[in-house]
Amino acid sequence: MEIIVCVKRVPDISEIEIDIAPDKKDIKKDDLIFDLNEWDRYALEEAIQLKEKFRGKGTAVTVGDEGSEDTLRKCLAMGADHAIRIYDENFKGSDPYVIAKALYSIIKDRSFDLILTGVQAADDGYGQVGGILSGMLKIPQASMVTHLEVEGKNILVHRELEGGLEEKVRLTLPALLTIQTGINEPRYVSIMGIRKASRLSVDLFNHKDLKLEKEDIGETGSKIKIEEIFFPQTTKETKILSGTHAEIAEEVFEILKEKGGLI
Repeated sequence: MEIIVCVKRVPDISEIEIDIAPDKKDIKKDDLIFDLNEWDRYALEEAIQLKEKFRGKGTAVTVGDEGSEDTLRKCLAMGADHAIRIYDENFKGSDPYVIAKALYSIIKDRSFDLILTGVQAADDGYGQVGGILSGMLKIPQASMVTHLEVEGKNILVHRELEGGLEEKVRLTLPALLTIQTGINEPRYVSIMGIRKASRLSVDLFNHKDLKLEKEDIGETGSKIKIEEIFFPQTTKETKILSGTHAEIAEEVFEILKEKGGLI
């Protein structure tokens, strides 16, 4: 079984105060510690367990700068067989659509049975790359996967729904799954694994290698444009609305309009 895992390097901001960058389009990252995205860690562990069970191979792929090299080597240390990094300065500012396009360009001509991604990224929380990528590849996909079972050329997955509900879906391989945390217990990276990973190579591809034009990647090729990042204003005002449903809806609309929530 050939499995591809799409991963991302993200900053750990769980226990620190963050500051907005001067351009107000990102946070300051100079002194932050980066690591493998939590959801991707579970996706990678699931891929490793599957390749061990079915004697397959696992490839970790990311779109990121030089710092992402350490993330990929961590994937190799955990048990991935191969690592691919996609990047050059023209990818800076890419949104999920462009990231998916880059991943599609490297994956489309490769043989694979399964593609795994995390449900979302801890830094932006978009959760879009998996869905967009499956559409580009024209393969079935399931999101929020909490359990899976390979059945020959099919795969049975359990999906997490709202309200504590669960859905079972059977897909034909090849397929793409976005993995939810808790599906397994990710393994720790051993010293031997780290030493082995340090000797392995990471393949690097730029936009020319993928036959992508500069204007189709980065900020110019992105569908999402970030205008400004800011901390929400904190207030202590509480207003209780009364009246009919229509009157309350109208008042909520006016409040949102007044506060700048609607244009």
